[in-house]
Amino acid sequence: MPHGSKEAQWNSDEGCLRLYIRGRASNFYGPSDVTDYNPSLPSEAPQEKLELEWVYGYRGRDCRSNLYYLPTGEVIYFTAAVVVLHNVEEQTQRHYLGHTDDIKCIAIHPDKIKVATGQVAGHEARDTKHQGKKKSGSGFSDESVPHVRVWDSVSLNTLYVIGQGVFNRAVCCLSFSKLDGGQHLVVVDEANEHIMSIWDLSKEKPHKVAETKSSGDPVLAVEYHPSEKNQIVCCGKGQISFWSLEGGSLAKKQGIFEKFEKPKYVLCLAFADNGDILSGDSSGNIFVWGKGSQRISVAIPSAHEGGVFSLCVMKDGTLLSGGGKDRKIIQWDSSTYKKSGQETELSESFGPVRTISQGKGGLILVGTTRNCVLQGTLELDFTLVVQGHTDELWGLSSHPSQHQFLTCGTDKQLYLWDSQSRAVVWSKEMNDPIHSCCFHPKGGIVAVGTNVARWLVLDLATHEIVSVHTDGNEQIECIQYSPDGSLLAIGSRDNYIYIYAVSEDGKKYSKLGRCSGHSSFITHLDWSQDSQHLMSNSGDYELLFWLASSCKMVNNSAITRDLRWATQNCVLSFNTAGIWPEGADGTDINGCCKSNNERLLATCDDFGKVNLFSYPANLPKSACHSYKGHSSHVTSVRFLFDDSRLISTGGKDTAVLQWQVV
Repeated sequence: MPHGSKEAQWNSDEGCLRLYIRGRASNFYGPSDVTDYNPSLPSEAPQEKLELEWVYGYRGRDCRSNLYYLPTGEVIYFTAAVVVLHNVEEQTQRHYLGHTDDIKCIAIHPDKIKVATGQVAGHEARDTKHQGKKKSGSGFSDESVPHVRVWDSVSLNTLYVIGQGVFNRAVCCLSFSKLDGGQHLVVVDEANEHIMSIWDLSKEKPHKVAETKSSGDPVLAVEYHPSEKNQIVCCGKGQISFWSLEGGSLAKKQGIFEKFEKPKYVLCLAFADNGDILSGDSSGNIFVWGKGSQRISVAIPSAHEGGVFSLCVMKDGTLLSGGGKDRKIIQWDSSTYKKSGQETELSESFGPVRTISQGKGGLILVGTTRNCVLQGTLELDFTLVVQGHTDELWGLSSHPSQHQFLTCGTDKQLYLWDSQSRAVVWSKEMNDPIHSCCFHPKGGIVAVGTNVARWLVLDLATHEIVSVHTDGNEQIECIQYSPDGSLLAIGSRDNYIYIYAVSEDGKKYSKLGRCSGHSSFITHLDWSQDSQHLMSNSGDYELLFWLASSCKMVNNSAITRDLRWATQNCVLSFNTAGIWPEGADGTDINGCCKSNNERLLATCDDFGKVNLFSYPANLPKSACHSYKGHSSHVTSVRFLFDDSRLISTGGKDTAVLQWQVV
């Protein structure tokens, strides 16, 4: 059998399907009542579909100037591959889903309706693991290369797609021109020389009118001057530069720091009403560059302890600055650049200020480096609008009887979310990064597995830890209670599954033993409906079965083939044979989950996709619906208890997406 090929073979005498994944044969025994099975038949995608309903998260950790208020009453920001239009008062969201991978920057057109967003190279364009999977025979699909999308924030229609095949790596910052009604767009690309290009949007098809190398070092911001025609300001590592566009070429003047020490980074830009340019830097200084000049006219040294991450000129002309290390927001008088006396310090749990912008009326919007969005005023206080994880997410579990779910990640945070109020019910910071979690069937107790071999049990009512155990010395990959709540199975990276007896409604644990037989780390676990048997997958694509009470392997297919399973977390089984794409290498699919009514099967993969199949998906050519929104590997999917919604977690994108089943 050729490497990577997926020629399925069905042995009707044995009722066994043989699949090849990464050149390795895997045998899956179908239930004994499967008689007219034909692996060459295609299966249809389900009638049900998914609609993105809510996005939990905001990308503040490493992106700038990405939070604005629109005349529609919505706050606009992005996370993963989704631009979120969030109405705080009405508690609704709309989503722009035109991108295929991480969005890095956003700009609002002077008409406050059009929006430009720039993305990185997509999975196909950068992932050498899948170089064979090109679209259209000639190269990567257009959408997978770095590009800019200009779209309408009312209709969510895409107006232009700019720079496909032109930009390299990623689009790091962009800005619309102001004085000509936004007919031009400046884009800086993240290639080695940070090419700055100007695009004319006035015709039916945008075209490039100028480009130049801007800097060999990182560029952090670019802005069209609001009152100087064809003037552009750009800043980044060790520099601020002033550009003018004349006759199709860009001329550059470097900012001169003179007696002031040149900062390591110029982090942010803003424009005063009189045309002065303001910059904030990594040394905590705010400098005022006189209109039309490349020299500093006013200096506010040490305005913040640590860097000045954001500057915002409010409608009333006052200047707000946001600090990194000190987490302060300080107000400055616009004419004297002296402190007005108004300032506030954000709570440490929110993190440093990443960006500040004008909200509705006199409200201030604040994005933080810990991926929070806040709204409020300096006089009163700030309320949390968006909260999210800050590092890779793997753990996800849905509540057995309520519209709630748990997430946990490398950021050590355990969150309980409510899918109806769309908010965090409670959160707890653990001592170690967390990799897995699950609810006890009665719902009041949760177990979480860490990446240091420790697993803990928490009481949801008190948030207290009621039990702590350590098994092996490696990460707890998966953790699962039996349907009757009497047993707990812990799958470790050390190749073993540990079984515990559970008593006192989930508060007391005693070890029964460990299941030994896998030759690689445990990846997924399922319990049988009668709480007697386990099914498990490992990192080398094995499917094994166990009798839980004795921790003994069950090799008799006559016993295992007709077991009914409470869940479908195992990605390798007869009922999931159809989820593997052509040429799959075994690591492509990170997780799966069947609906409680057993009609649907959701999977999540390395290409940022959530996929919806009919259950069982036991035909190798099973069709599905695929959905984008995540921008990195999707690590987990779970249906809520009533199958009304599906939750998905992103790995590096740290986003949690809530999909409605329609």
